[in-house]
Amino acid sequence: LTGSRERDNMLHLHHSWTPNIDRLAEDGVKLTQHISAASLCTPSRAAFLTGRYPVRSGMVSSIGYRVLQWTGASGGLPTNETTFAKILKEKGYATGLIGKWHLGLNCESASDHCHHPLHHGFDHFYGMPFSLMGDCARWELSEKRVNLEQKLNFLFQVLALVALTLVAGKLTHLIPVSWMPVIWSALSAVLLLASSYFVGALIVHADCFLMRNHTITEQPMCFQRTTPLILQEVASFLKRNKHGPFLLFVSFLHVHIPLITMENFLGKSLHGLYGDNVEEMDWMVGRILDTLDVEGLSNSTLIYFTSDHGGSLENQLGNTQYGGWNGIYKGGKGMGGWEGGIRVPGIFRWPGVLPAGRVIGEPTSLMDVFPTVVRLAGGEVPQDRVIDGQDLLPLLLGTAQHSDHEFLMHYCERFLHAARWHQRDRGTMWKVHFVTPVFQPEGAGACYGRKVCPCFGEKVVHHDPPLLFDLSRDPSETHILTPASEPMFYQVMERVQQAVREHQRTLSPVPLQLDRLGNIWRPWLQPCCGPFPLCWCLREDDPQ
Repeated sequence: LTGSRERDNMLHLHHSWTPNIDRLAEDGVKLTQHISAASLCTPSRAAFLTGRYPVRSGMVSSIGYRVLQWTGASGGLPTNETTFAKILKEKGYATGLIGKWHLGLNCESASDHCHHPLHHGFDHFYGMPFSLMGDCARWELSEKRVNLEQKLNFLFQVLALVALTLVAGKLTHLIPVSWMPVIWSALSAVLLLASSYFVGALIVHADCFLMRNHTITEQPMCFQRTTPLILQEVASFLKRNKHGPFLLFVSFLHVHIPLITMENFLGKSLHGLYGDNVEEMDWMVGRILDTLDVEGLSNSTLIYFTSDHGGSLENQLGNTQYGGWNGIYKGGKGMGGWEGGIRVPGIFRWPGVLPAGRVIGEPTSLMDVFPTVVRLAGGEVPQDRVIDGQDLLPLLLGTAQHSDHEFLMHYCERFLHAARWHQRDRGTMWKVHFVTPVFQPEGAGACYGRKVCPCFGEKVVHHDPPLLFDLSRDPSETHILTPASEPMFYQVMERVQQAVREHQRTLSPVPLQLDRLGNIWRPWLQPCCGPFPLCWCLREDDPQ
């Protein structure tokens, strides 16, 4: 369908004044049981683009590395995976990605760009190859800087103690040793101390930069320029491509710590810095919608708005919440099974095609976007691999009453934590939890004191029998059903476990991209716009 366009905007759950997002929902179709395939960004985005559970592509870990940790790591979306952008490009669409990528960059050298968006079907990219992080602004809420500083300081203290011991032993003749080990241990201690001092700056330069296609344009980023630059890039893409079919994926850097917000939005919200950031993003949505209107594209453009996961409850300092909240839903970001981590906004708007104001409570997935837009563009869904997404168009149009998803699986890394069963003949949505994280402190609703809840180990509980909930009556997952309280308990368990076994038979072993070998910093893979480590440049003017 050459007149169709698709666009995606990423958003964590919000509780602030969002007139432009609300307008999208009023003018379009709202999905109230829209589910992400993972509760963290890297695996969720991989599933979104490929229409496949991330465990199929290897975009998961088995050792606790939940997302890509560095731009200079070798892991990423494998080159043999097919994105919907690749298929639409083959069908003549101009394809663009503006904003966050976080699906890898290089494999063997700093310029091979094997995982780059341009190698996955996008013919234009402007944004961050990595992700905005608290470390980009040296926040107290740190992803890796504070941990690295502590490790380096500990090693410095150990080597400094070794050096002092050797010096004392040498001078008192108690330790028969030459001066060479003393000198080397002292130099190593000084190097570690310097490294702990500069590691924050290294992270900012290594991960927090902007690229245009294959060229670094700003390293490190100047945050007050970023939002205007992204809006300018979106407008430019739409103007260049308005006379032909296009796909534009706008992947906001917003609603993620460090909550970089322009001055004119600071202090405007009733919900603190998080609310300010949400309101700025909503304003950006409005600017993009205005551009579509001005360019005469609104009625021929399919717009899709969603999130890659729920709000991050652990992003909290004192009594201030910086990671959002998830309303009535239990849990949050990083929790493989609980609704708060995986139930996300879902809005489709296509004036004159999709009925305005329609609300759909059927189970749907971010993976469904893949077959939906591929078929709209006249493409063919690949037949050489399992595609887990389902075509949403009949449901959106109202020609189908039920979702094609009878079961959905909920993974935490490579571990299956939960599954849901849509029992259509009863109109019931069952949810079975095999594994859940242990909340800390006891009685809390998250894993406070950690960055994110774990997927395995001592801090998770394996339930036997599994926990059973009826989401259609208990969306907050507060009432555990038992054989005594639910006559269908054993029937539901048997049917869900049978579906899990059938699903697992469709899985094939693949290299795990987020495990240690693919997820450590390698200096030779580090993108740098000057001679390493002097990575600094500003190659584009301020936005108009």
